[in-house]
This record gives sequence, structure tokens and C-alpha cells, in this order.
Amino acid sequence: MKKYLIYLIAFVIVPALVLIGVFVFDDQQYDIIYIAIAICSLLPFFLAFENRVPQAREIVLIAVITAIAVASRIVFAWAPSFKPVAAVIIITAIAFGKETGFMVGALTALLSNIYFGQGPWTPFQMFAWGFIGFVSGMLRKTFLMKNVVFLTVFGVLAGLIYSLILDIQTMLLIDNGFNFSRYLAIIASSFPITLIYMISNAIFLILLGKPLLKKFARVKEKYGIFIEKQK
Repeated sequence: MKKYLIYLIAFVIVPALVLIGVFVFDDQQYDIIYIAIAICSLLPFFLAFENRVPQAREIVLIAVITAIAVASRIVFAWAPSFKPVAAVIIITAIAFGKETGFMVGALTALLSNIYFGQGPWTPFQMFAWGFIGFVSGMLRKTFLMKNVVFLTVFGVLAGLIYSLILDIQTMLLIDNGFNFSRYLAIIASSFPITLIYMISNAIFLILLGKPLLKKFARVKEKYGIFIEKQK
């Protein structure tokens, strides 16, 4: 039951909250929406531990990783769209599971926007990075994530997915409803930015993937954390 609830939160409830913010609140109460999404992003993480409460050191570790992801976005503020955020989220999800990846992705968007500025785009960013983290965790034990070539390809696709989701927000900001032809036009016009997303993900996954995964594995073994198998 918990497993289905986790998927329900990630793929139904959070997207529904994003759409409620657009069509019900007309992007005027986005602060309520991103707070609701933040709360929802915490639930899968805690639900993943079926037989115990997560240790304090596990929570501290994830908080530190989230802080690193936030800092990585801020440090690269001078390079629009070229940031290691998605790579950190993907690597975290591979190491600690889809629930952790979803939470780190969503909270990274929320917390980093304290610096970059909150707005109606924040819920879309939270869902986009959370979705990428969740899918990365789902694939963590497949050959795709154990081969640097396939991992890099996944990072490129993640950059595309992130951009496509954010382009929906751009289109809804222009139109009151979904206009497919305008959406395609926005995708085409924003493709240079999308390409930078895709390339940066590939570069940072190549540079950070193996070293960070080794460090995360060492931390898990040394401190005996995340022993429970996440569903």
C-alpha cells in the first residue's frame, strides 16, 4: 500500500497541485502550492522506511546533499542553464533511492529559489527536478545506471525533460489554456537553452558520477545508514 501511495504522490498528487496552482489559483497563490509540494516531497522519503524511523544521521546526510545541490546552482549562477544540479540529483537518487531523489530534487528547486527568486515557475521546477530524481531512483539497479555511457545519455534526456516541463509553464503564462502549436513554438525557440541543459548534465555526470557514488557508498557502509531496502 505504501509503495502505491509513493507513486501516487510523485505522479498524480504533485502534478495535480501544479495544475491547481495554474488553473484554480491563476498563479496568484504559488506560495501555497510550492509549500504543499514541499510537504508531499517529504512523504515518500519517510514512507520508504517500512520497519523503522529513519536515523537522524540519514536525515542530516540528505540535508547536506540538498544543501550541496542548492549551492551548486548558486555557484553557477553566472552560467545560465549550465549547472550541476540535475547531475547531483540523479547521483543522489542512484545512491539512496527514488524517494530520496524526489525529495532532494523538489527541495533543491524551492530552497535555491530563495536566492534566484520565487514565482509561478517554482512548482514546475520542483516537480521537474523531483520527477527526474524519482525516475533516476527507479532505474538505479538497471544496467543503464551502471554504465557511464548510458548514464550520460540519461542525463541528456533528463535535461530535455526538465526543459519540456518548464516550457509548459512558459506557455501557460502566455495563454490561459494549453495551446499545442504555441507550445511547439516555445520548444523551438528555447532549444538553445535546452541544449545547454542537456550538455551540462552529460558533462557533470561524467565528472561527478563515479567519485560521488563511491563516496556515498563509503558513507553508507561506514555509518550503517540506509540499510533498509527502499521500495
